[in-house]
Amino acid sequence: MVCLGNICRSPLAEGVLRKQAQDAGVSVQVDSCGTANYHVGEAPDPRSVKKAREHGIDISSLKGRQFSVLDFDHFDRIFVMDTQNYKDVVAKARTLEDIEKVQLMMSSVYPNEKINVPDPYYGDYDGFEEVYQMLSKACSLFLQKARVANEG
Repeated sequence: MVCLGNICRSPLAEGVLRKQAQDAGVSVQVDSCGTANYHVGEAPDPRSVKKAREHGIDISSLKGRQFSVLDFDHFDRIFVMDTQNYKDVVAKARTLEDIEKVQLMMSSVYPNEKINVPDPYYGDYDGFEEVYQMLSKACSLFLQKARVANEG
């Protein structure tokens, strides 16, 4: 899960997918990071922590880190929150295989529409609920597709 600073959207996405996978009995390795190094080593934004907690998810122990080219080696999928994150991550790709791992978070919900998950950092608290709902829907669809693929 990748956003700009790794304090709002991507840690929330990490928590959402981890919880949904656990509830569904699906084993996944999930991590989050940012394209920028603004918040390396910092906890998620308190508003993201609060929003996650409201939905039964604890992300308070997560720490920000910056995206690394090695993430292409460690993960099968790299979900980015917006088109700028996509450009930043793809710019670090070494191969076509690396690029093929990268997709917009909302692409499973809105195929071919390039819908961004808005950054709630500068907005009010309501924006965090909007982001949570978007992430929850996208993670749920991803898990459904992953389960079907594994069963087939």
